[in-house]
Amino acid sequence: QVQLVESGGSLVQPGGSLRLSCAASGFNLDYYSIGWFRQAPGKEREGVLCMTSSDGSTYVTDSVKGRFTISRDNAKSTVYLQMNSLKPEDTGVYYCAATPFGSRSPRCESPWYDDWGQGTQVTVSS
Repeated sequence: QVQLVESGGSLVQPGGSLRLSCAASGFNLDYYSIGWFRQAPGKEREGVLCMTSSDGSTYVTDSVKGRFTISRDNAKSTVYLQMNSLKPEDTGVYYCAATPFGSRSPRCESPWYDDWGQGTQVTVSS
């Protein structure tokens, strides 16, 4: 059974940094794409940063390019989202999601992902 649990969300000032964790269980990370998504108040869920192939390539949305990075610790079965230079518009509920790699590279869009965590709140404010 695939399970994902996010943690690390909090209130942070603009310009600050935060690292979110996604603890995975029930599957091998090597065979899955992991994506990070967020949903701002009153907005639709959007892809932020997603693995697009097993060689480590990723998709990064323009609004976070150069500020957010994804990493994995296979020994801990955990994926991280490092967020730097945070802005108020980064505020929202952040989710990690997983889908198996196949013949097609997954798109960083919600319908492509099968399993989801419960979300963690990130608030960027003075």
